[in-house]
Amino acid sequence: MADGTVVRVRNLVKQYATKTALGGVSFDVHAGEIMGLLGPNGAGKSTTMKILTTYLAATSGDVAVDGVDSAEDPVKVRAMLGYLPESTPLYTDMVVFDYLEYVGSMRGFKGAELRKRIGDVIRMVGLQEYVGFQIGTLSKGYRQRVGLAQAMLHNPKVLILDEPTSGLDPNQIIEIRNLIRELGKSHTVILSSHNLAEVRQICDRVVIIHRGKVVADGTIDELEGKVASTHRLILGVQPKAGQSASDLVAELQAQDGVAAAQVTHEAKTPVPHASFEVEAARDLRPELFQWAQRSGHGLVELRRKAMDLEGIFQSLTQDAN
Repeated sequence: MADGTVVRVRNLVKQYATKTALGGVSFDVHAGEIMGLLGPNGAGKSTTMKILTTYLAATSGDVAVDGVDSAEDPVKVRAMLGYLPESTPLYTDMVVFDYLEYVGSMRGFKGAELRKRIGDVIRMVGLQEYVGFQIGTLSKGYRQRVGLAQAMLHNPKVLILDEPTSGLDPNQIIEIRNLIRELGKSHTVILSSHNLAEVRQICDRVVIIHRGKVVADGTIDELEGKVASTHRLILGVQPKAGQSASDLVAELQAQDGVAAAQVTHEAKTPVPHASFEVEAARDLRPELFQWAQRSGHGLVELRRKAMDLEGIFQSLTQDAN
């Protein structure tokens, strides 16, 4: 497309009997971009991915890949897509090379061209030492590499990866993330994930889906900016003798700038202390530090609550609930 858009999604609706899985989803993915598609279970994320890959037909709405309407010419669209589902459907009794040769032949490659493509993707995903191994003997991390290799074999314009690090150990996760970042240098990537740390490390942009609708579209920094008007702080103090945690809640809520406070933990032994989550219109750490000193409370901890997907999601969707 002339404006650099490779994938254009407009007003996708998917209806299952009486249930609406998607209620008008729209977004664009641009050339060379790694876009994260996020959402909790049941949000419509998987349905969107299935429609993008032409596995499902939308009830209404349009998907175009490089200007080609997926409903009008699904075969041409599939030829431009590489897909790695969450549970990679590999033939575990086949040797890696034979499997890739089989997939390549189904894609229409043969002879020297097919062997070249297999060699290219094997180097790209780091499978050089495993081409003669039976797939069933590989670790899950290397099976994911085989899945990526088959998705890349025909050099697609767009890679669609559904939870690509699900079930991997920490070392494998790092390896696959690095691999996806490398692939993103030469391909447009749509990545489905529920892990904000992963998305932050890999993705250029994020689209969050909630109850079948797009509730946010932007970079992680932009999404955090949308919820920056509310600061969440973790405060731990040692109450004065005879003072309960509920007394401290009332005292905290009386402080200028505090919108709400709630007890998150109360320990009575060996040293009594209570932890609170404080919601404020601004960062009140200096003021709360001074309050603890003035009030004679022992300060155990005082920090901003780490921003995670749940926190961002709750902030962005609370009005939608």
